[in-house]
Order: sequence, then structure tokens, then C-alpha cells
Amino acid sequence: MVLLAVSVLFSSCASTTMIQSTPSGAKVFVNTEYAGTTPYTYEDSRITGSEVSLRLELPGHEPLNTMFARDERVDGLAVIGGCLFLVPFLWAMKYKPTHMYELKPLSNWQPEPETQQKPAQTTKSKADRLREIKQLYDEKILTQQEYEDAKKKILEE
Repeated sequence: MVLLAVSVLFSSCASTTMIQSTPSGAKVFVNTEYAGTTPYTYEDSRITGSEVSLRLELPGHEPLNTMFARDERVDGLAVIGGCLFLVPFLWAMKYKPTHMYELKPLSNWQPEPETQQKPAQTTKSKADRLREIKQLYDEKILTQQEYEDAKKKILEE
């Protein structure tokens, strides 16, 4: 009987809740300390009525600051343990199983530019391309036939 009462006492102390966000992947700060990303499982053994400060951050969305308290649902085992020992009444309340938060997008947000810039594609005019092949011909890099073929191809485009 004592073993049962002690196990009820200790199992009733902890409370867990799943912190979720839409969209998911938001950084979670619990009591100003970084804790992980959503979905995030939060667990503690605070007493009934304890409040938790929560901040969610996701690029392109407004930061969300909120609080939740350990007074959202009754823990029957803690109530039974409290009848036997009085102390478990301190943990008679639990968190809801899930806390869902919707993050609002920022209206003027632009994603950060990519770290690697794509090379700008420069399209040369026909005249520039003709000058290039003429220079190659003059430098005797292209034969007369190669020059004529390249010139004809550029003019037909």
C-alpha cells in the first residue's frame, strides 16, 4: 500500500505538453531560454499554478509571446495521493496535452538573399558576337571557312 502511494506521489509530479505551431519549425524559448523547435515537448514538475513564459520565433512571421500555467486539467492520481499524504495536492493540476499556436506572417517580409549569387547571364548582341569572330579570324584563330560558317549562323538567328 505504501509502495503504491509513493509511486502515485512521484508519478503525479511531472506534467507534459506538446507545443506546436502553424507553420512548424519555429524556435521555442521557454522562460527566455532557447529550448528547441516546434513541435516541442515541454515537461516539468512545478507545482499547481506555476506559469511558463513562451516565445515562438520563425523568420517571416511575427514573434509570438504567451504564457501557460499548470492549472489546465485535473490529475486524478495526485488528488488521490493528496488525500493520503496532502503533499501531492501541490501537483493536482496538469498542463493540457497540446498547445497550438498560429504564427502570423509579416506583410513586408522578404527572404534573405541567397549567399551565392548566380552569375548574371549576359546576352551579347549580334554585332558584338560578329566583332568577336572577326577578331578571331584576324588573329588567325579561325579559318576563312569557320569564320564564314559562324557569321552565317549568327546572322540567321
